[in-house]
Amino acid sequence: MNTNLTRRQAITTMSATAAGVAGLASIAPASTLATLNLGFDEATKEYTLPDLPYAHKALSPHIDVMTMTIHHTKHHAGYVRGLNKALKQLHAIRWEKGDPGTLQHWQRQLAFHAGGHINHSLFWEGMSPDADHGGVGGGDPTGSLAEAITRDFGSIEKFKWQFKAAAKSVEGSGWGWLVLEPISNRLMITQMQNQQDMMFAGAIPLLGVDVWEHAYYLTYQNRRSDYLSAFMNVINWPEVQRRYDAATS
Repeated sequence: MNTNLTRRQAITTMSATAAGVAGLASIAPASTLATLNLGFDEATKEYTLPDLPYAHKALSPHIDVMTMTIHHTKHHAGYVRGLNKALKQLHAIRWEKGDPGTLQHWQRQLAFHAGGHINHSLFWEGMSPDADHGGVGGGDPTGSLAEAITRDFGSIEKFKWQFKAAAKSVEGSGWGWLVLEPISNRLMITQMQNQQDMMFAGAIPLLGVDVWEHAYYLTYQNRRSDYLSAFMNVINWPEVQRRYDAATS
């Protein structure tokens, strides 16, 4: 029977299965993203690929249907498979006295693939079709989130400029993130390389954009800047607001 695992339960499962995974909590703290659908099959005790919260074609024309289909069913699915494999290998090392010399390798694999699964799950739910296609994507943030963005970046437009500039300048493959730094309670923009590197400990992710080439190349080729401009038209600001409220409550 297929059931959905909450964000809190998923992280608890990962941590219990492979304790001491460096950086996993910094990818997305469970306390603020407990409703994230990470997919879990109770019968097999494995993670599964969650459905998108909309059709693969729903973000067109900003993100095309072929890109969304390949990105979700091939790339995201690959991270789910890699996560399950890493967990199995770590279980074998711990309980079946496997080769301890491979522990570091599988810990790295776990961090990479768990990061990929979590990042993509956040990414999908952080987007919505635009108003012309029956969604809430695009526009500007409102309420307390807009106030915080204006406070920490000067204006909504200055935030958008910095967010796109940071994501555009990621070296190689990675992500751009709007995060909350909980000690100072400030919003910050940061880069992530690959699926887990460079995200500072304690950062609470609110909005992420995938800048691996597979996220945009079919339509935008090497024009990452054009892709980022298109992405701004599908941001699900009500969901980002929900994450902000959870993080600051």
